[in-house]
Amino acid sequence: MKAIHDPHGALTTGLAAIRQQYQVPQGFPPEVMAAAELAAQRAPAAHADRTDVPFVTLDPASSTDLDQAFWIEPSGADLLLHYAIADVAWFVDDGDAVDVEAWKRGETLYLPDGKASLYPPALSERAASLLPDGPRPAVVFTVRLAPDGTARLDGTQRALIRSRAKLAYDAVADSDLPPAFTEYARRVNAAEAARGAARVDPPEQEVEALGEGRYGLAFRPLLPSERPNAALSLSANIAIAAALQDAGTGLFRVMAGPDQKALSRLRSTAAGLDIAWERGEDLKALERRLDQKNPHHAAFMIAVRRAGNGAGYAPWLPGVTPWHEAIAATYVHATAPLRRLADRYVIRAALAVANGQPVPAQVEDAFQRLPAVMARSGALSGQIERAVIDLAETVMLQGRAGERFAACVTDADGDSARVQLLDLPVVARAKLPDVAPGQRVDLRLESVDTAKRRLTFVTAE
Repeated sequence: MKAIHDPHGALTTGLAAIRQQYQVPQGFPPEVMAAAELAAQRAPAAHADRTDVPFVTLDPASSTDLDQAFWIEPSGADLLLHYAIADVAWFVDDGDAVDVEAWKRGETLYLPDGKASLYPPALSERAASLLPDGPRPAVVFTVRLAPDGTARLDGTQRALIRSRAKLAYDAVADSDLPPAFTEYARRVNAAEAARGAARVDPPEQEVEALGEGRYGLAFRPLLPSERPNAALSLSANIAIAAALQDAGTGLFRVMAGPDQKALSRLRSTAAGLDIAWERGEDLKALERRLDQKNPHHAAFMIAVRRAGNGAGYAPWLPGVTPWHEAIAATYVHATAPLRRLADRYVIRAALAVANGQPVPAQVEDAFQRLPAVMARSGALSGQIERAVIDLAETVMLQGRAGERFAACVTDADGDSARVQLLDLPVVARAKLPDVAPGQRVDLRLESVDTAKRRLTFVTAE
């Protein structure tokens, strides 16, 4: 983490400006807060007792909106994942004040100085969050994982659960986790390889609050515990997607792969970064042997993510198989209902289908309306994230105009190119005609504008 020297408080001022520019909600209207407080008192009345299962959660240490708790146990040669997901729908009714506000927001927005939650804290950080301070209502998905990593939904029920521990990515020990945790992830990863999937997990540019008004900027690679934990969600979402597709309902996460033009640019990028990409080798095969700790590989992974066509949501259609190219499977989002609006409805549909009940009409209607709502909120989240990083980059480099920096071109478009500095966690655009992806360039920082969050680089020559 590169600490940002900010003696004049430009970051604090800039973050306030970003909140104003993008109209980030400040708290909740009084009627929504009151409705949430009342809903939080709703006692579970349709839930089986699963408090004997030693569920645990695994999240960033500071998280209080905990969507998922899990336990894994053997069942013959198979493994059973008991995946408890926050039962938001127990507290939120169709058309109530909390629901109407959630449809306006779409998802939780995250900024270094605080988040704008999808639901009020009375629900998202207390009554509905799977914290280890008492029983919580949940929807428990039982996922059966075969030795080859094939996942199947064995059952879904509303249940009362009790988390035994709030584990943190950066401090968890193997002994804290279910004994089969690592084997479960290994099977899921093996199934991914067999399907030809390739999840691209490049180090993310991240601005982090360091306390006392200080911030840091870094390319943060995944911690060792994060990818195995993601395998739990991946397997559950694939199993739920298959059940919904078979039932002729659902809202699916879809994504196409890069086109031929993008693949050609990626080949040039790989060559410039000294990454061997054999002729005839599939991009996914190359991705599976990349190491995010290698700076050249990390730069290429970022280029791959930007080369894709982006993911979206699509409702079930007869005769259509919804597909997520990176996962190489039919896929849904169902495991983060405290942070994404769509997940609440996918969970409701899965609960109905698994128990032989009709999917509520309100849920089917929501599947038609949600793609536009989630696209809007996802675009806003991306714009805010980029604005925060742009701001942090300008504050980090203020006072350094005139200095030279080595960089690598990640992609080029006419006279403009996106570059990544080799010695700082900074990605910017520069006026660079006649350059190719992967090319090394020597740049001079011409100007820094923290108010406009803009860095201007020119060729050092």
